[in-house]
Amino acid sequence: MCAPPTHSTPFRHPKYTFILEHPLRTNLRGCLSSSNETQPGVTMQQINLLLTSLPDGILLGFVYGLAAMGLTLIWGVMNVINLAHGPIIALGMFGTFFLFLKMGINPYLGLFLVAILGLLLGVVIYFAAVHRVINAPHLSSLLATFSVNMIIIGIGTAAFTTSPYNVDFNMGSFQLGNTTVLGTRLIAAVISISFTAGLYLFLYRTRPGKYIRAVANNRDAAELMGIPSTQILALSFGIGTMLAAVS
Repeated sequence: MCAPPTHSTPFRHPKYTFILEHPLRTNLRGCLSSSNETQPGVTMQQINLLLTSLPDGILLGFVYGLAAMGLTLIWGVMNVINLAHGPIIALGMFGTFFLFLKMGINPYLGLFLVAILGLLLGVVIYFAAVHRVINAPHLSSLLATFSVNMIIIGIGTAAFTTSPYNVDFNMGSFQLGNTTVLGTRLIAAVISISFTAGLYLFLYRTRPGKYIRAVANNRDAAELMGIPSTQILALSFGIGTMLAAVS
């Protein structure tokens, strides 16, 4: 920060006279001299780079948002942070890869099968690890989901190794001004928006969805109204993992 100016302090010697300048004044001079220098502005090259990256960033944001919705749903309904969310996303990727490689199923069509498997996996994880600690302190649920996280990572590493895999699948591209938009990114964004809209309609237009909202709002009151909270919590966890697997 630039300091306010201060007066110089004279120091007199029998033969010489010195002017002692305060360090803060020197700092002020440096700030004034640097402010007079020409500051570089934003170049057209930087603007073009931003505009080129913007469509890809927006399209990928839809996919990441879908994964975040699954994590948020689990936390909002049962106050559990699912630390196994990341490995489940990886499992969905591997599932889509092997459906395409071994069975020749279109990766985007294979997502529907991956979604069903993700839903079933979430229900299994809930009853195996989460249900017993649902009313325990948060640390217990963190440790439970972290254990599932380590199990999935260990099994996945043993089965698939750590070598990278690539799906050679092309859906073409098109020009948006000076930007090339990949068809795969666009379709992924459309699928993410479709699942988001489907989740909204499920939560607000169906009876199980209303049950989920009731349990999230007040579990005890929902149980008094005859809503089976255990099944609803398992369904919520399954939907959250399904969204993770699809993303």
